[in-house]
Amino acid sequence: MASNRRKFLRNIALGSGALTAGIPALAKVTNDEKDWSSSAAWQGKQQFNMCGYAAPKLDKVKIAFIGLGMRGPGAVQRMSHIEGVEIVALCDKYADRASKAQKILEKAGLPKAKEYSGNDGWKALCENSDADLIYITTPWSLHTPIAVYAMKNGKHAATEVPAARTLDECWELVETSEKTKQHCMMLENCCYDFFEQLTLNMSRQGMFGELLHAEGAYIHNLLDLNFDKNGYADMWRLRENASRNGNLYPTHGLGPIAQCMNINRGDKMDHLVSLSTNDFQMADEAKKRAAADSFYNEFVGKPYRGNMNTTLIRTAKGKSIMVQHDVTSPRPYSRIHLISGTKGVASKWPDPARIALGEEWMKEEELKELYDKYSTPLVKYVGEIAKKVGGHGGMDFIMDWRLIDCLRNGLPLDQDVYDAALWSAISPLSEKSVANKSRTQDVPDFTRGAWQNNKPVSLTLDGGGNTGIKKV
Repeated sequence: MASNRRKFLRNIALGSGALTAGIPALAKVTNDEKDWSSSAAWQGKQQFNMCGYAAPKLDKVKIAFIGLGMRGPGAVQRMSHIEGVEIVALCDKYADRASKAQKILEKAGLPKAKEYSGNDGWKALCENSDADLIYITTPWSLHTPIAVYAMKNGKHAATEVPAARTLDECWELVETSEKTKQHCMMLENCCYDFFEQLTLNMSRQGMFGELLHAEGAYIHNLLDLNFDKNGYADMWRLRENASRNGNLYPTHGLGPIAQCMNINRGDKMDHLVSLSTNDFQMADEAKKRAAADSFYNEFVGKPYRGNMNTTLIRTAKGKSIMVQHDVTSPRPYSRIHLISGTKGVASKWPDPARIALGEEWMKEEELKELYDKYSTPLVKYVGEIAKKVGGHGGMDFIMDWRLIDCLRNGLPLDQDVYDAALWSAISPLSEKSVANKSRTQDVPDFTRGAWQNNKPVSLTLDGGGNTGIKKV
């Protein structure tokens, strides 16, 4: 029945009669009324192009933080160093976390923020706070609900990764952002790491020639942390790993290479295939822990995702992307970050990062010359102080500063809602492919054709670059 209903809705959306009449299919259905269970087949027209959209300037950016467990306190600390920012609200399910984050503001000499807590504290915050920007660092399942609610309440949304867990959520983010004209940025910090910024600029300058292949990954042994009672609140990340099988966390590896390849801005992802190994560790770990602690009994016998997932993507222009995910194997950390073109290649892992503009890797002193010449204006302007403020070596602060500078100066964001939706969509698409013997899955075009004319990410500070940084 569900399949027939989707076909029926798809036929309505694509029917020649509606198009001939010039009536966008389902255009009269509001965001609240739309049946998101059928949105994977939604092929309506773009309401408003958020790529390149410059929202009205905000002289002072009022920020509210939701989620103060793992990532939130660090974000509060980083934002406390940026001038033109006012932290107006702190929210977490657990009241003590909001109170603890308040001490960060006190230490920085900043005014006290209003505190919200409880299961629905985030709703009250979005409804009542005068914040301009909602900064979301909650468990994954709340990213889309909070971002959508924030935008519907007239606030920009910046959410940790991934921005969505299902295709329905991806479309909901897109439709809501277009309708409200509120930014929805996924906080993909790896796009702002130093080598990634270098290779982005070099790609833009044609140093690698025509890019034809790229690889990214998230290979990070989180086995102990996922099973740690004092790790992720309510064991939420372990539960994700115990119920889904695919690439659950694609964006750290995918975001930077997608920018290098101008995805959504001159090219688009067309289709993918995905394959997962069996689980060789998590089920055994659950049994071992349950034998010593009954707390872990509920995690025994779960359908854990495979250790390694490999997803292959082909673009509309015939280029290829490989993305991998493995967060349990005892391997050195890697995001790979490999881009390969007709004139050269760059690869960040294994360390040290390497570049070849020919058939031999460049020497260390030659690589330093490339950093001096091709680091982006953003990195040259804020990179050194970012290292002092911190956040994964400085890339988190570069991301935060850039976001605030764009909002204060009315500039388009480096990452828009289409990037958030597309990069996140790899998770549910990979799950579908894995569940169907690695069969091909079409990748939705969240820009609905606008990718053909969207402009690449700006690498200048033109119109901005005037946001101050407090002494570290």
